[in-house]
Amino acid sequence: MGKPTGFIEFERKAVPYRDALARLKDYGEIGAQPEAGQLETQGARCMDCGVPFCQSASGCPIDNLIPEWNHLVFQNRWREAVDRLHKTNNFPEFTGRVCPAPCEGACVLGITNPPVTIKNIENSIIDRAFAEGWVSPQTPAQRTGHRVAIVGSGPAGLSAADQLNKAGHEVTVYERADRIGGLLMYGIPNMKLDKSVVDRRVNLLRAAGVTFVTCAHVGKKESFARGHMTQIMEERGCPVQYIDPAKLIEDYDALLLATGATKPFDPTAKNPGRSLSGIDFAMDFLTRSAKSQLDSDFADGAYTSARDRDVIVIGGGDTGADCIGTALRHGCRSLVNFELLDRPPDARAPNNPWPQWPRVYRLDYSHSEAKAKFGSDPRVYQILAKEFVGDNTGCVKAVKTVEIDWSRPIKGGAPWTEIAGTEKEWPASLVLLATGFVGPELEVGGMLGVQTENPRGNWITFKAAHGRFATSVEGVFAAGDCRRGQSLVVWAINEGRGAARSIDQFLMGKSLLPAPGITQGSALAGA
Repeated sequence: MGKPTGFIEFERKAVPYRDALARLKDYGEIGAQPEAGQLETQGARCMDCGVPFCQSASGCPIDNLIPEWNHLVFQNRWREAVDRLHKTNNFPEFTGRVCPAPCEGACVLGITNPPVTIKNIENSIIDRAFAEGWVSPQTPAQRTGHRVAIVGSGPAGLSAADQLNKAGHEVTVYERADRIGGLLMYGIPNMKLDKSVVDRRVNLLRAAGVTFVTCAHVGKKESFARGHMTQIMEERGCPVQYIDPAKLIEDYDALLLATGATKPFDPTAKNPGRSLSGIDFAMDFLTRSAKSQLDSDFADGAYTSARDRDVIVIGGGDTGADCIGTALRHGCRSLVNFELLDRPPDARAPNNPWPQWPRVYRLDYSHSEAKAKFGSDPRVYQILAKEFVGDNTGCVKAVKTVEIDWSRPIKGGAPWTEIAGTEKEWPASLVLLATGFVGPELEVGGMLGVQTENPRGNWITFKAAHGRFATSVEGVFAAGDCRRGQSLVVWAINEGRGAARSIDQFLMGKSLLPAPGITQGSALAGA
């Protein structure tokens, strides 16, 4: 694939981000434009490696035909490249922007050299396809007469809707927010994924025949919890309709639960001062900020502002990084990110061999922005929040911490030891908890009698085997984070596509839709 000697001739050259200080002045996407010919050259670096681990289980969860579209880009055959891309990925414009690219971690070239810029190439293919008018609604030639309801319009729900619609079923997607997209719309900031990109794809699905119902909470009116979109909608005076899931079973031939994993994990729940004002869950902070921006460009003030505040983000990962980037754009006074784990090594450790995801030290986009603004990486490693300190108005003013030693676990207790004499108090007027999730809100499944399971200790999810996606209730399926637990957008697409195939089989007795984990039509005609 590519040029046989390309990986020797050409060095890796990723598409850069815009200047850190410049992009902090707006909410535009952080990526710059590639130089002319840059992607064709980078495509030439793709090796004829024999076994392309980039599209294997250790690389791409949806088996993207990566060597094939790398080769086509190298040959300047962009129109064919987008067709190969859409063979396995319903939404490459999403994954090309927000996926951490496990494919690059599994790239064979990465054993000895920097890997191919797979993510940049993927994103450029689909962006060019839209610019050239190569992407159009995929309307089925005929309808089956079957109707499918999907609860949740995140990447799992949308990919399932797309696949089921292509199979000829009438699909209706229910979303409790006022906009379609779920996590894509309200959980990922605009600078990583511009919302016009989400709307563009949703409009294509709508034109192809998918029906979307917004402001629709499937469940009981009294069920919404702190930080959930239903509460935000009601606070803003937006009308929300409440739908009994039993009614969906009555009105449709199959039901897919794609509700995400929205119950936050709070390791600080028992900390003194946890009830103080100014301590928010990360997704609540991000959702309110995104909605206010979309509704009024922040003019309504209906969000938690970090302006002129000392911000502490507890927890890393993508969500923590997004909180950092959002707080910086709000205009925070200072910013610190607490990481419980050790600082990763600069290169792969012996226990982290290729083709595993490289657990190495890296600066995410917002870490670079914080470093540019404040002079250093905002992350502090091996640190545990012990107590929140309040002022005389009931607002948080500081966080007390202690450093920890992972090399000395406590037998029968914590996997670390607190280091005496390392106690410290950090100023904080806004604390954001980016500490993950423990599964979906279970009410809708409970109302239907769907069985749950506990696959990871403190996670409770809807029980449905990967590959079948069928729950314990006949005709009810589950996919995405509500079945798998908190994961990547690309895994949600895998699950949505797999669930669509299972639903199609359930309705029709057989299915021509691709099964998850199986690549279809991988031969390159004319290559």
